[in-house]
Amino acid sequence: MYNQTTKGNTKGWKEPTLPIPTSLCLHSSHRLQMESQYIDGISQELTQIFMPIDVGTAATMRNFCTFLASSLSIAIFLLLIPGDFCVEIIGGNQVSPHSRPYMVLLKGEKICAGALIAKDWVLTAAHCVLTRKSQVILGAHSISKTESEKQIMYVKKEFPYPCFDQYTHEGDLKLLQLNKKAKINKNVSILPLPKTGVDVKPGTVCRVAGWGRIHNNSPKSDTLREVNITVINRRICNDEKHYDYNPVIGLNMICAGSPKGGKDSCNGDSGSPLICEGIVRGITAFGLPGKCGDPRGPGIYTLLSWKYLSWIIKTMKGLV
Repeated sequence: MYNQTTKGNTKGWKEPTLPIPTSLCLHSSHRLQMESQYIDGISQELTQIFMPIDVGTAATMRNFCTFLASSLSIAIFLLLIPGDFCVEIIGGNQVSPHSRPYMVLLKGEKICAGALIAKDWVLTAAHCVLTRKSQVILGAHSISKTESEKQIMYVKKEFPYPCFDQYTHEGDLKLLQLNKKAKINKNVSILPLPKTGVDVKPGTVCRVAGWGRIHNNSPKSDTLREVNITVINRRICNDEKHYDYNPVIGLNMICAGSPKGGKDSCNGDSGSPLICEGIVRGITAFGLPGKCGDPRGPGIYTLLSWKYLSWIIKTMKGLV
């Protein structure tokens, strides 16, 4: 389910040289003010402050989320954001069976995807709705066929990012703790998290896979497909020819697609990892409803920034 605006292995981690921030969630008005400053060119790039995340240091999370808007203008802004944004693979190709062993098929109310980041942990999108009966399928290529490579699990507990905002799409990520550990083999393997939460430069070619639609009006793909897409400058994605700030494509998001259109994720691809230069950098989040592959609405991905990485690691360690 691409939310169409809505479309590990812990070795090698180092001690952080900066403290983890004391506030995960910004007040709505403060967050929008920061985004405005970014769009107007006032704020500076944040890549220098992204630091390696520690998985071996115990720390206590003392963060609280505040979702209330502080002004009428903010409330009106939120009301104007459409709630039906899109996610599937448009313009891609079927991958060789079981060649993306980190991919996870989520069969809940709708189809979603995810990435296996530890033997019993999956990273996906917060807007993907699961139930107790939802299946978490590792090692899958075909949705419908019986495959010996498949390992079928269930969700023991869900951990949506505590500050996920369904209106602005900020924080659209979720951790799933599985009911048992995966058997790691050539068909099922862990996708390591990045060591730093750096931004992805415009022009970077990334890839995203999923079982979503291959055309806007088609059914979901039965087999895993993948497409190469290019990261687009946020200022372009926020201009009047694209999202026009509705919603704001912020610093914790990646905008990616093709300038000419025709290459995109879409409905059914939500939660899929965005892999750039061999490293997972984002999670498939949303796009324009009914317009997957439209150059006016490139796909939007949750950037695995340092604050999200710190939350992921702390959650997996039971510190939140």
